[in-house]
Amino acid sequence: MKTKNLRQRGITWALCATVLWVSACAEMTPEQRSAAIGGGLGALAGAAIGDSRGSAMVGAGIGALGGYIWSTQMAQKKAAMEKATAGTGVGVTQTADNQLKLSIPSDISFDSGHFDIKPNLRPILNQFAQGLNAQPNTEIRIVGHTDSTGSEAVNNPLSVNRAASARDYLVSRGVDARHIQIDGRGEREPIADNNTEAGRAMNRRIEIFLAERSSAQK
Repeated sequence: MKTKNLRQRGITWALCATVLWVSACAEMTPEQRSAAIGGGLGALAGAAIGDSRGSAMVGAGIGALGGYIWSTQMAQKKAAMEKATAGTGVGVTQTADNQLKLSIPSDISFDSGHFDIKPNLRPILNQFAQGLNAQPNTEIRIVGHTDSTGSEAVNNPLSVNRAASARDYLVSRGVDARHIQIDGRGEREPIADNNTEAGRAMNRRIEIFLAERSSAQK
């Protein structure tokens, strides 16, 4: 009976927390709103299936973060990458699901039609690689992109090869290859107008994602 009452109080707490989140959603961006609602649902699930030792809080964390955590190490890596890439045009952001994202444009990463790494990209990858092997719960995903010049038969493998080149360089700097996934999107995910040279240059890029899971999730 005592356990049941504790569980009911956990559900009540989760419902109250969800009401507060939903009230705050009106002031959020769509991505923030999605994360907040996910947290509310996670809290309800945690309270419903867990016991009295904090399962509602665990559920809230998993629901809000999509399985990823934003740890001190992640915050430090973001700050280090912002410092290392200042003034270069590289975008360093924290995504809605707590991944660290580097968006690296073509004038730093690759020449048009090529997948060999430019010298300007190497210091950025060197900084990115530092300390990763001391964080065994990190996951790295590298995604290559092209502009719309050329056919899909050319662009699709080119985008994969660009991601593979970045992966191989990180591995050469001591990063465990087992922690790295690569993908190529060809021309399918433009971020600018492919009808202009400036837009095409922006679309020729690689994106590197760094994510960390809690040790309990590994």
